[in-house]
Amino acid sequence: MTRNLRTAFFSALLVIAVAVPIFGLKLTTVGIRLEVHNGDALTFWTIAACAVAMFVWQLFRTRLAAGWAASPSLPAVPAGAGNFLTLPSTQRYIIIALVLVALVWPFYASRGAVDIATLILIYVMLGLGLNIVVGLAGLLDLGYVGFYAVGAYTYALLSHYYGFGFWLSLPIAGAMAALFGFLLGFPVLRLRGDYLAIVTLGFGEIIRLLLRNMTDLTGGPNGISGIDKPTLFGLTFDRRAAEGMQTFHEFFGLDYASINKVIFLYLIALLLVLVTLFVINRLLRMPIGRAWEALREDEIACRALGMNPTVIKLSAFTIGATFAGFAGSFFAARQGLVSPESFTFIESAIILAIVVLGGMGSQLGVILAAIVMILLPELMREFSEYRMLMFGAMMVLMMIWRPQGLLPMQRPHMELKR
Repeated sequence: MTRNLRTAFFSALLVIAVAVPIFGLKLTTVGIRLEVHNGDALTFWTIAACAVAMFVWQLFRTRLAAGWAASPSLPAVPAGAGNFLTLPSTQRYIIIALVLVALVWPFYASRGAVDIATLILIYVMLGLGLNIVVGLAGLLDLGYVGFYAVGAYTYALLSHYYGFGFWLSLPIAGAMAALFGFLLGFPVLRLRGDYLAIVTLGFGEIIRLLLRNMTDLTGGPNGISGIDKPTLFGLTFDRRAAEGMQTFHEFFGLDYASINKVIFLYLIALLLVLVTLFVINRLLRMPIGRAWEALREDEIACRALGMNPTVIKLSAFTIGATFAGFAGSFFAARQGLVSPESFTFIESAIILAIVVLGGMGSQLGVILAAIVMILLPELMREFSEYRMLMFGAMMVLMMIWRPQGLLPMQRPHMELKR
């Protein structure tokens, strides 16, 4: 009982120490200065109630857990249903159904809904690319946003200085990100686990700081603006075309509609996601895909089987970075502006959370997790101050309720029947 009392006391103090600075103090801008003000009384009473609730829970946790175990349990989901959802064939049919819905979505949804769907598709592409490194090869990468930034700035620089179009810059951006992934692979060949995560985290921050400090080339904190939008066989979706070009609505004799540009960008993002899915599915059926899974399960056994872990790791980093480069190039084209602040560590954390939340190695899980991670904050904008708090709570609940992810990838296995 004394031990529980001590734990409950320190847990309540921890709740107060964390909650008071976050919720009880408000920052306001007065001229060029920041001033700290105390929150209202309701906020402090709420923090106190949470601290008391934590104290009671920690004090009587053992008894409450025993009572919960003795109570009638809720009906569980049949094991057959869970196995059915994780079957590769089932997930393939669900993905096909989602693709069909995605094809008709922009023609019936509002402009805002199409724009959000485009953002979701960007994160789907990023999640699928990181899934190769983390989910399939088992390499923890916390600097994946660095490849994303390389792809975005490659197109931005080519468009700004040399006048390259989107379709010509897209493979160049993917190749440049792949080169950076290949170069990153060499220093981390002998690292694994936490050490690998720290090195990749440093790589992502180095890329962001370089982009911020190379002012003459990248524009520094201001970034690069005026990036050209994608065209359809030379036809622009603007109201007026530049000299020597023609607009889409003039070529087909239609009235100008600004939503056509939004739909076109959405369809490009959908096309890139479909290409990503096709390429990854083909790779999984090739020896390199099975080598990634062998490396994830046991690197020593992988080496004992005659495989070269160096080549396998480099291929995972290179191919995963390629898709990030494609996503970054499209991001720059969609936004028309890139800056270093778009590629902070929180972006890497969100992409990694999408992979973990969906299920390591599961493509359908990544798609569903990207929808959840991007759509929920948009639907809860009035709680924007507590967005990261809700994000952390959701991840903690997922680790407790379903640590393997929403729809984990079904591993090949053998069972002995009696």
